[in-house]
Amino acid sequence: MANAIKVLKFGSSSLIDSVSLKKICNILKKNKNNVKYYIIISALYNITNILIKCGKLASKRNNDYKHILELIEYKHIIIIYELFTITKKSYIISNLKKNLNVLENLCNGIFQVEELSKYSLYHIINFGVINLSYLIAEKIKEFNLKVKLKDSRELILTDYEFANIDFKKSNYQIIDFFKKEKSKFIILPGFIAFSSEVKTSTLGGADYIACIIASALKANLLEIWTNVNGIMTADPKLVSQAYTLKKISYEEAMELSHFCAKIIYSPTLQPVIENQIPLKIKSIFLEKKKGTSLKNRNFIKKKTITGIYVMKQISLITLEGSVMVGIPGYSKRLFKTLSEKKINVVLITQSSSEHSIAVGIHDKDVLKAKIVIDNEFYREIYNKSIKPLSIEKDLCIIAIVGDNMKNMHGTSGKIFSAMGKNSINIRAIAQGSTEKNISVVIKKTDLKKAINILHEKFFEKQNKQINLFIIGLGKVGSNLLYQINKQKKYLNKEFKIKLRVIGLANSKKMIFKKDGIFIKKYQYYIENMSYDMDLNKFMEIMYEINLRNSIFVDNTANSNIAMIYENILKKGIGVITCNKIACSSNYKYYKKLKELSINLNSPFFFETNVGASLPVISTLNDLINSGDKIYKIEAVLSGSLNFIFNKFVYNKTFFKVVIEAQNSGYTEPDPRIDLSGIDVMRKILILARECGSNLELENIYKTNFLPEECLTSTSIDNFYNLLEKYNNFFYEIRKKTVITGKKLRFIAQYKNGNAYVRLKSIGVDHPFFYLEGKDNMVLYNTHRYSEQPLIIKGAGAGAEVTASGVLSDIIKASKF
Repeated sequence: MANAIKVLKFGSSSLIDSVSLKKICNILKKNKNNVKYYIIISALYNITNILIKCGKLASKRNNDYKHILELIEYKHIIIIYELFTITKKSYIISNLKKNLNVLENLCNGIFQVEELSKYSLYHIINFGVINLSYLIAEKIKEFNLKVKLKDSRELILTDYEFANIDFKKSNYQIIDFFKKEKSKFIILPGFIAFSSEVKTSTLGGADYIACIIASALKANLLEIWTNVNGIMTADPKLVSQAYTLKKISYEEAMELSHFCAKIIYSPTLQPVIENQIPLKIKSIFLEKKKGTSLKNRNFIKKKTITGIYVMKQISLITLEGSVMVGIPGYSKRLFKTLSEKKINVVLITQSSSEHSIAVGIHDKDVLKAKIVIDNEFYREIYNKSIKPLSIEKDLCIIAIVGDNMKNMHGTSGKIFSAMGKNSINIRAIAQGSTEKNISVVIKKTDLKKAINILHEKFFEKQNKQINLFIIGLGKVGSNLLYQINKQKKYLNKEFKIKLRVIGLANSKKMIFKKDGIFIKKYQYYIENMSYDMDLNKFMEIMYEINLRNSIFVDNTANSNIAMIYENILKKGIGVITCNKIACSSNYKYYKKLKELSINLNSPFFFETNVGASLPVISTLNDLINSGDKIYKIEAVLSGSLNFIFNKFVYNKTFFKVVIEAQNSGYTEPDPRIDLSGIDVMRKILILARECGSNLELENIYKTNFLPEECLTSTSIDNFYNLLEKYNNFFYEIRKKTVITGKKLRFIAQYKNGNAYVRLKSIGVDHPFFYLEGKDNMVLYNTHRYSEQPLIIKGAGAGAEVTASGVLSDIIKASKF
């Protein structure tokens, strides 16, 4: 029975030091009896770059090249001392020095003539692979394995100028050698081949050597060993949730490698694709992991998307002009000009009107492209029939790759919808005719956000990550953090969302952690690891972090914060707020916030503006959206005032009841807001606006129950002093109500486009009579609920219930 053939290639990224070389030897030591191994070896990590630098320095008569030669010698001798026994070290080092002498003489010659020819560069580069191949061959011999070190130049033939493979002759020589050679392990240096003109040529990578050998011998398997465990769904430096793909087609691998998935160089795949050689990519540092298998697409389990990769440092150049419409030849001239100047085109997109054509090129080529294209179209530009070439810099390309995209409807829609919801502007789009790749051009600043959005959309079906930026850490804010921490496992399991707090701030301090703040220690972070709070700086950092699915949470009553919601929504960041100021400010601002939310798909929820966690606003919206007509809204909307008037009994003064309400967290930080009626006015105004009214706050009728002096108090302390002063005044109000068997309720009403708030005495025949504690009650009289109103009742004040309402809005926003 003929031996199976296995080709293994070890890349430079896996050849770091003596430890990694030992790992390679251990992998080979576990060989199977019926398998013959061809092992392709690259140079030590970064040695090729160092050798190129050495040659260039010598050509410039810079003596630093000698120091580089010493460094190269030192690196290899260290490995020899760590890898081999004392008896073998001397002759191995002797061989190294012999090769180094050849390299040194070559560099000395380059130094003298001040010229680095292609021939000389080939010989310099090849030192790295030839020497390391020799070291590994010698180490394998120590395991009593039959090893043959074969020079690749004796098997693979190329031409001189372009290093094109002569496959006919090369395949013949490879097959002939295989038939004659009895050794189980054949070591071949990667990167090099034979050219009749210069004897030594290069192929641009050991991958190509491995693919040529595997293809010629019809190998059973080609393994490429590197420093990462196969091809991943995305760059793990950009996407922490990226994972290794178990299987991928050759064609998908070629697409991904074009967009900087640098594990394999795409042109090298051609020989194995033609001969259907199975290929596996593995890591020597994770030997037990299975890595990624590359096969024909027919053998791959179909997935819509295989991977998402990026090409950075891209500029978009656009040729535009009315003269181009319907006239052939302009595109040809454009691409011919770019080709002649060796400017690589990485993306092309053209408007259907033929009025413009946009081309993606590397940033480094922009200036050259501008000069040559404007020169080529000088006459048209002079006549103003074509505009001078326009340039957009600081862009990147995100490529979404998958063999099965053409068989799945809606892939493009998912891509654009996901990015649109996060306010990422797409500058250009390109899709190949094979429909294996959709490429989008975006700003470089949106790169990390965009690629994580898409990865989450196509690869992380189990949960959606929501990133929170929270301002306000008082009673509501601290309760919210407690509830988030308590519910996070439940939300992850039941709703498939993962809440992360990225930014926190109170009135004095702020802190940010891109990987999430550990909530249990947030007070420690604020006290010890934060810096001074600055609202503008907070916003600037939040925008700069630029995370997907970001939500800004306002737990304050601060007007300055309320007035920046517009800017936040424009950035594609959702807003959740219990701060009533924004929605009760001027109507134009309220309307703009609502429109921005709809137009930009940025969630804007403020359920807790009215009734804390009660579903007052959402119920009203459901009624209206389902076609019901609102006739009247009557409500007790202040849990604090209801608490106060329920507690204001015979043995308590009004002053003491207000103090109790504030200490219990039922009033605003400034109780004057509640007792003046302004808080209730804001709430009924918000409900009126949700009904479609364009009322302003000053349009609401209010009957004051506080003495004028209390309303104009200069401070909170002064306000409390005045409440004590007017104790008899409040006693008389209560006395008149109790005598008639009624109760005091501060009521808001909206009807026929008008709204008012006032303190009223309510009898037993009214639903408000039975309101207890801090409860709110809202009565909706509508076309459907004309005989009996729709009633919403429950706790309408308190930090805990308000925080629960905010958390509920966050959950709703996560589904936006």
